[in-house]
Amino acid sequence: MASAVLVMALSGCAVMQPYGFMSSRECMTRVMYFESNRSSAEGMLAVGTVVMNRLADRRFPKSVCAVVGQPNQFAPGVLWNPMREGSSLRLAQSMADKVLNGYRHPGVRKAMFFHTAGLHFPYTNMHYVLEAGGNAFYEKY
Repeated sequence: MASAVLVMALSGCAVMQPYGFMSSRECMTRVMYFESNRSSAEGMLAVGTVVMNRLADRRFPKSVCAVVGQPNQFAPGVLWNPMREGSSLRLAQSMADKVLNGYRHPGVRKAMFFHTAGLHFPYTNMHYVLEAGGNAFYEKY
């Protein structure tokens, strides 16, 4: 056993992201659950649309879990905190299935960013397109 761990460590296999064994559905469910403040299907759909917009952009990783797992992009602990609210979890799972099957929030358009609604920043490169689920979604110029 110890020799197998050593071989894996030397080959680089032991360095796993926290999402290394998660499915796209689980990562999408988790980001929707935590980032939409468990508020609504619309909020979850908007968050999922941002993830898919990033996935389609060459500047971002090429898997749902890698996008969700990027440092300092989504809520801390999004991939490991427990999800305790049953009805919110079921809604997030349902919305994750829809997004992964091609459904998008039309109001998000090409936005790849969002922050908590009600916050304001002095930047001039933020074009807001939607407020949903307690978040303000924006495109950067």
